[in-house]
Amino acid sequence: MKFSENWLRQHVPTTATREQLAATLTAIGLEVEEVVALGESLDGVVVARIVSAEKHPEADRLQVCQVDTGHGTVQIVCGAPNARAGLIAPLATVGASLPGGLAIKAAKLRGVESFGMLCSAKELGVDPDASGLLELPSDAPVGAPLAQYLALPDASIEIKLTPNRADCFSVRGIAYDVAAATSSAVSPLEISPVQAAIAASVQVELDAGADVPRYCGRVIEGLDATTPTPVWMAERLRRSGVRPVSLLVDVTQYVMLEIGQPMHAFDRDTLQGPVGVRHARAGETTQLLNGQTVSLDESFLAITDGSGDAQRVIALGGIMGGFDSRVTDATRNVFLEAAHFAPAAIIGRGRKLGLHTDAGHRFERGVDPELPRIAIEYATRLILDIAGGTPGPLSESALPEHLPHPQPVRLRRARLARVLGLTVADSEVERILGALGLTVEASDDGWRVTPPSRRFDIAIEEDLIEEIARIHGYDRIPTTLPAGSARLVAPSETRVDAATVRRQLAARDYLEAVNYAFVDAAWLELWQAGEGAVPLANPLSAELGVMRTLLLPGLVAALARNASRQQSRVRLFELGNVFRANPAASPLETQRIAAAVCGDVQAEQWGASARPAGFHDLRGDLDSLAAAAGARLEYRPSQQPWAHPGRSADVYRVDGGTQRRLGWIGQLHPRLLKALDLDQDVVAFELDLAPLVERAIPRAAALSKYPSVRRDRAFIVAESVAWSAIQATVQAAAGPSLRELVLFDRYQGKGVETGFKSLAMGLILQDESRTLTDRDVDAVVAEVTAAVEREHGARLRT
Repeated sequence: MKFSENWLRQHVPTTATREQLAATLTAIGLEVEEVVALGESLDGVVVARIVSAEKHPEADRLQVCQVDTGHGTVQIVCGAPNARAGLIAPLATVGASLPGGLAIKAAKLRGVESFGMLCSAKELGVDPDASGLLELPSDAPVGAPLAQYLALPDASIEIKLTPNRADCFSVRGIAYDVAAATSSAVSPLEISPVQAAIAASVQVELDAGADVPRYCGRVIEGLDATTPTPVWMAERLRRSGVRPVSLLVDVTQYVMLEIGQPMHAFDRDTLQGPVGVRHARAGETTQLLNGQTVSLDESFLAITDGSGDAQRVIALGGIMGGFDSRVTDATRNVFLEAAHFAPAAIIGRGRKLGLHTDAGHRFERGVDPELPRIAIEYATRLILDIAGGTPGPLSESALPEHLPHPQPVRLRRARLARVLGLTVADSEVERILGALGLTVEASDDGWRVTPPSRRFDIAIEEDLIEEIARIHGYDRIPTTLPAGSARLVAPSETRVDAATVRRQLAARDYLEAVNYAFVDAAWLELWQAGEGAVPLANPLSAELGVMRTLLLPGLVAALARNASRQQSRVRLFELGNVFRANPAASPLETQRIAAAVCGDVQAEQWGASARPAGFHDLRGDLDSLAAAAGARLEYRPSQQPWAHPGRSADVYRVDGGTQRRLGWIGQLHPRLLKALDLDQDVVAFELDLAPLVERAIPRAAALSKYPSVRRDRAFIVAESVAWSAIQATVQAAAGPSLRELVLFDRYQGKGVETGFKSLAMGLILQDESRTLTDRDVDAVVAEVTAAVEREHGARLRT
């Protein structure tokens, strides 16, 4: 919110200096971002009129001007392109000193004397424009001090507002906070009702229920829309960051900035009536003031004109007016409107169309529902005083049952003291709340406080305590260290903590990535992982519209950005949550670990030849994580849509007879890599973190004092039989005497027919109570051999 310092002081008289005012605003939560001083040190600068302008005899770009100062005529040599006879502009007379330290003296320019300087807005420090002389209105009083005419010096102050302080999107709203903080009072806003002089009006029909519970309007006929905006109004708009456009538009902007109510002016002659307010219909279109034609749906509020088949959309409620009904210099009859739109009906609608308007910004955060009538009366008075015209009656359509009504809030004296840690005098509490415009009634234990209709943010006792704290002064609240003892909680031994997981991957040359938990829905569709995605009600942008169901899309996108910037070797990991819709309750949230790798296994060096990272390299990294938790992983063929067929696997954790699927590991599908504009292979994994890092509590056990026995066996099995399946069969058949099973050879070639493979394994047997005999060992080996042959069609290799 940007505003003029002088404008604010008109609403709240205060003796605070500019620096003190800025410091006070920041201290009470209205953080000042910028203060731009305007028109300092303009003594000796007057309003002047160029009587004549002749070409300089010795310079093509200079003119010799005779300038009326109101006290005589002086000669000025000027190089401004817009210098011309009849122009009224600022003149710095001899002896004046302009902002920046420029002293004005009599001088000769190419042999012609000059007694002063005609000035641009930039030279005067009132605007950055330096393209030519500052052109003043034709009725500007020649000879008057410029500072007096333009109400200078002044300052343009910009503050940053939190979303709950919608009441401060107006000069008058800020004035209440300043009055409370500086022990002053807000000047009364005297807006007397305008009496109707004609019966002309426009019927309004409300069909949007609670979304638009109030709509006010008035017809003004016979005005002169070509009347220039008065200097005092144009300057206040300009110093508030708004460019003056035309009188009718400027009046609506001025009222919005001063009291906080957005308004709109329709050209009455373009309306047939009645004017309606309803939800738009799917597929309806309208052309907005900026020339953009937009397609609407049921979420938008439409302002319509006419009835039946002739009804048309003439404005987008709470966001922007329509092009066809706009006011122009030819407008003679106008229909002013001011309405109350519920915030929920406006939030996010502008962003859906790529629009951001001052009206939408205010309505999204909440506007005082009592302002529309006041705004119409104020704007009417301004238009009549400046442009003339004949007003009709103020008409109002309302749905009282849907209008918000402030509710009283109880403030307890003891609660206030306990929360703030200090006692605030009753008189100070009542002064602060009263200065903020709240109605205060004393009670035995505190106060009964009713907020004004503009303060949507005050609903509970803590809101009132916050108001008192910020106005009384946060710096006056004593600093007290909390007392008590903190209970130290030992880390759980049943899981590997996240910090250890991070260190483990960092030690294996990975960098951690942190991505948004919300992503573009198109990403998930590209990965065929959009099922169950949770849409956001109010996304930051259209590209961040859903919660992620996988970590990999964001992680691989980060990898692709690095690869496109000449990083040929990228190794990234991420710990984060994924989300899935749950119709019965809140979305399901799962913590996962993911990694993605492209390029060589090792950084470039002379001691080893370059080799691209593959499935087994990544598997080794994953196995190292599992080893930290004492987990045994199994890998089985995967059918994930983003996976390369035959080069990826589903990952299972095996604990005794229990098997749990953790996630996926493998190479990304070439089709996906092409869509992501990646020209090298990428291997990745993504697993649920919780079951991966579970670990059993270590238990001490005595080592067997009896010797172990090893027997080696080699089986010929079909190529399609996985080692994990054979491993499970051997462990089940061998029983408790099997201490370790080692696969030490895999062979295909001479002596083994095509389509088969030879797997050689070592069985290490041991008993804790006795030495195993040859008979015991032979029985176990025979049982293992029979089981492998029976269940996998294997035969013993001799």
